[in-house]
Amino acid sequence: MAASAALVLCVSAAHAAPPANVAAAVSDPSRSDADKARDAARKPAEMLEFAGVKPGDKVVELLPGGGYFTRVLSAAVGPTGKVYAAVPANDVEKAKTVLQKGNVEVITLAAKDFKTPEPVDVMFTAQNYHDFHLKQLALDVPTVNKTLFNSIKPGGTLLIIDHAAVTGAPVEVADTLHRIDPAIVKAEVEAAGFKFVGEDNAIRNPADPKTVNVFDPTIRGKTDQFVFKFQKPKG
Repeated sequence: MAASAALVLCVSAAHAAPPANVAAAVSDPSRSDADKARDAARKPAEMLEFAGVKPGDKVVELLPGGGYFTRVLSAAVGPTGKVYAAVPANDVEKAKTVLQKGNVEVITLAAKDFKTPEPVDVMFTAQNYHDFHLKQLALDVPTVNKTLFNSIKPGGTLLIIDHAAVTGAPVEVADTLHRIDPAIVKAEVEAAGFKFVGEDNAIRNPADPKTVNVFDPTIRGKTDQFVFKFQKPKG
């Protein structure tokens, strides 16, 4: 095995105990029953541990939705940290009412000139990288990825979780199935300057045929999901 390949990390579903800040965030008694009910499928402790989220970190969560991960990220970085929840301009006011409290600040996710208020340690996105390829958004993905690269500190991390499409599937399945071929994600993100660090297999599901829409009741909540970790080079 080449030395460079040996440095790529692949983590199995069997994890050791997570760091104390992550364990405390996930076990926080103030978490809602609805959030806790999703933990078995989404494995927040494993995801935050793999991302390397530490107390005091500055984190951006792209397209946080209802805030499931936002809340555990907020607790994991603690009072000295910060979580920026990046949402489209037309969703900012609604997101503020749901997400903006404590160390969480809602910011606008602009496609061409996205800038974070400060360079961040971790950028985190769950189940929505494929949205960059939706026809209705008409995004220039290389430009978007470069703006993400520029927002992260040297040595910082980009963690991408998404629904896997079959190998070789075209990007158009983002519209029809809400999935993406992991190889496309890796190639696009590396083209922006990131280094691929490794992947976590905690939420892979080989029983998913990967040919149906992720909202189909036969697979919803049980899709095969890849978790890729990238790093912005230190210098």
